[in-house]
Amino acid sequence: MSALSPFDTAIKWLAAEPDEDVRAELQRLVDGPRAELEQRFAGRLHFGTAGLRAAIGAGPLRMNRLVVRQAAAGLAAYLLATDKRAVERGVVIGFDARHKSDVFALDTARVMAAAGIPSKLLPGPLPTPVLAWSLTELDGAAGVMVTASHNPPADNGYKVYLGDGPQIVPPHDTGISAEIDRVDPTTVELSAEDDPLITRLGHDVVDAYIAAVPAVRKRPEVPGVVVAYTPMHGVGGETVGRAFEAAGFARPLVVAEQYDPDPDFPTVAFPNPEEPGAMDLLMALAAANDAKVAIANDPDADRLGAAIPQPDGSWRRLGGDEIGWLFADYLLEHTDGDDRLVITTLVSSALLGKMAAAAGVHFAETFTGFKWIGRTILDHPEWNFVVGYEQALGYLVAPRPLDKDGVSAAVLLAEIAAVAASEGSTLQARLDAIEERFGRHVIRDLSVRMDPAAAAAAVKALQVSPPSEIGGAKVEDVASFPDADLLRFDLAGGIRVQVRPSGTEPKVKFYGEAVGADPGPYLEALAGLLTH
Repeated sequence: MSALSPFDTAIKWLAAEPDEDVRAELQRLVDGPRAELEQRFAGRLHFGTAGLRAAIGAGPLRMNRLVVRQAAAGLAAYLLATDKRAVERGVVIGFDARHKSDVFALDTARVMAAAGIPSKLLPGPLPTPVLAWSLTELDGAAGVMVTASHNPPADNGYKVYLGDGPQIVPPHDTGISAEIDRVDPTTVELSAEDDPLITRLGHDVVDAYIAAVPAVRKRPEVPGVVVAYTPMHGVGGETVGRAFEAAGFARPLVVAEQYDPDPDFPTVAFPNPEEPGAMDLLMALAAANDAKVAIANDPDADRLGAAIPQPDGSWRRLGGDEIGWLFADYLLEHTDGDDRLVITTLVSSALLGKMAAAAGVHFAETFTGFKWIGRTILDHPEWNFVVGYEQALGYLVAPRPLDKDGVSAAVLLAEIAAVAASEGSTLQARLDAIEERFGRHVIRDLSVRMDPAAAAAAVKALQVSPPSEIGGAKVEDVASFPDADLLRFDLAGGIRVQVRPSGTEPKVKFYGEAVGADPGPYLEALAGLLTH
């Protein structure tokens, strides 16, 4: 393909493109200015440790069926080369309700079958945790989840797991990417849709996942409280409702306008519980019904957002670290043993480490990305995993799946609220008690748009020649984490600021934390050093 001009490549793609809407877009590119076509065919989507993710559209830099077929063929080749049992174990495939997710999933199965690898398709649009849990339950050689998670409506994506459970980490990502490079996306072999190597799983696989969720409860005798919930137009609604019932709770009250899956996400500008305004309908429902907690999943239900009532009757959206503190505090209280393990990421709060030290348990800090939390669990089978979280609303409160799970986390957060209510307390009071014990940890973050190459160079320059002070506070220690592209500064007064180039967007991300103080001014000072 590389020997062809962009125009000739586009003509070849046009002949192979199976979808009318994408073919029409590609025809417009062919008929239009060459500059736009050349830009669209200037490379291909980078296949990294998060797989693929982009807007649906024509060409190798968008998500479409040819790109998916190429990725599936590369994955198939990698599995055949690295797993002697790949043709026995097969691949488990899930998908959400975004545009084209179902056809991307079926094309993946057809590519695998043509390569001699059996595929097991989940029975319908389902949460990512169901796929991740089913992968190890069914002993698949790999798992594929077609989802763009909490991205804008125009996007779709392609997550890949290997058979041991977590999403792929190096060197598997580069190995799969190298195999993808060898594939001509316009000539990928496909099986028939009814090929005997393609199995459409029944709902018993979902039933098995639901049956496992109640094990997260530590106080099953405590009755539930009123919980408000939204799946944010995603696929979590029915699964969460069933999980609550299986765990002995009533189904949560739901935001009716956001309950049914809708790939256009009509009530939210950005379907991400972290975004301002995304949980407004949920908090209004919670306030109107005197709920004790309001819970939101992102569209593929692997993340969990939450809001809680305040003493004055208002509602407050919790930060990702605050939810993690609630889980860790509760689970450390209701488990025992010095072999316990708690895990978080480098850019999450330092408080979990203090909790672990106070409880006398093992603590691990990983690179950003939940795959590293899953990998750490696998690396330490001698320890009893208790909780893992990342501040971007990712939580794991059960031994499986080895990925974030917004469904089981929702059930456990409902129990924590119920236990607090049974004791005449609230979730806010539990957070206040954590603050009283460990100090008031204030979290801030900041993003600055910046060219990726310039961002990486600027962070490298700070690492080579670190400042002696930031925002008037003395720099007491500098730590570099090259594999995470992260630079950390510990400042006088217990202030911690960190910086890293984004791996997925043209921006630099800054993270700050202080005890009893606002780290915001120090983040802004660090950003000033980087951009001036």
